This record gives sequence, structure tokens and C-alpha cells, in this order.
Amino acid sequence: MATRRLYKVVFLNQGKIYEIYARSVSHGELFGFIEVEELVFGERSQLVIDPGEERIQSEFAGVKRTYIPVHAVVRIDEVEKQGVSKISDASDSNVTQFPVPVYTPGGQGSDSGS
Repeated sequence: MATRRLYKVVFLNQGKIYEIYARSVSHGELFGFIEVEELVFGERSQLVIDPGEERIQSEFAGVKRTYIPVHAVVRIDEVEKQGVSKISDASDSNVTQFPVPVYTPGGQGSDSGS
């Protein structure tokens, strides 16, 4: 029996680092966004409930599919085992957002006196 793929997606959102697990990740149909489907929470059986995982699970409750801006993605890994989904404060880490290029209307760049 073939095992189903599992991805760990780490991204920045409103000054926080989100770490989630999903079964499907693709470039999707929306330009500039990563499409993440089939979010996975709490597959492991455990007696202690992690409040951090419970917080992110409630934030994504009822979400069938989410779209994450490409520039917010820190990394996407295909993993064998699920870890703990969590939200961390970005100011406590060395992770920074990717520089975002500035596009001008018409794609001509700056108008240099022509």
C-alpha cells in the first residue's frame, strides 16, 4: 500500500511563524499563492494536549483549502512523520521575510526623462 505524502509548510503571517502539516501543496490557480489542502492536526495519539497546536487547529477549523502568498513561505518540506503544528513569534527567531520586488504599472521601470 502506498503511503500518502505529508508536507510541513512554514510561513510568516502578521509577525508570527506558522508551521502546519498538509497532504497536498501546489502552486494553485491564483498567481503568487501556494495552495495548501488537507491540513493535518493531531494524528498522533497522546494524552497531553498541546495548547499551541490547539490554537492553530482552532484558527484553521473548517478550512478546506488555504492560499499562502509565495513571498510569505519560508520553506516546504516533504516529511515522513508529522510534528507539532505551532505558531511562534517571529521576533524571537532569525527568520526574516524574503525581499519583495516593487513592480511599476506598465512594466517599464522608472521613467528616466525619455
